[in-house]
Amino acid sequence: MSVEIRALACEADLHAAWPVVRQLRPHLDAGAFVAQALRQAGEGYRATGLFDDGAVRAFAGWRVVEYLAHGRFLYVDDLVTDADTRSRGHGKALLDWLKAEARRLGCTSLQLDSGTQRKEAHAFYLREGLRIDSFHFGIALD
Repeated sequence: MSVEIRALACEADLHAAWPVVRQLRPHLDAGAFVAQALRQAGEGYRATGLFDDGAVRAFAGWRVVEYLAHGRFLYVDDLVTDADTRSRGHGKALLDWLKAEARRLGCTSLQLDSGTQRKEAHAFYLREGLRIDSFHFGIALD
């Protein structure tokens, strides 16, 4: 496996990741995704891709934040592996990279939210040592 994990900082890199990202964020189109990712980058959002033989096979969108409840932590906004290449270790490799990056950046933990319907993702997270330590609540506002 010829794997490389690297930052996706420009418009072209983000467009290359879109076929994988759309599997997690189907409510967006490629243009909306790229525009929003670039806008969010101004607020600390970072995009990282796992490439296998030159193609994006997994994607993570993340940021470093600090809360009174958790201290300094790496929050994963988006984590997705290409459905056509699942079970090849890409998700584990990218999650391991995120954990190492969190440590490198002085974070005390890695946190993420996952939709209740994503049962396969939950099984993966639990296998990889993540634990359910809170409930996330939200309400749509007019």
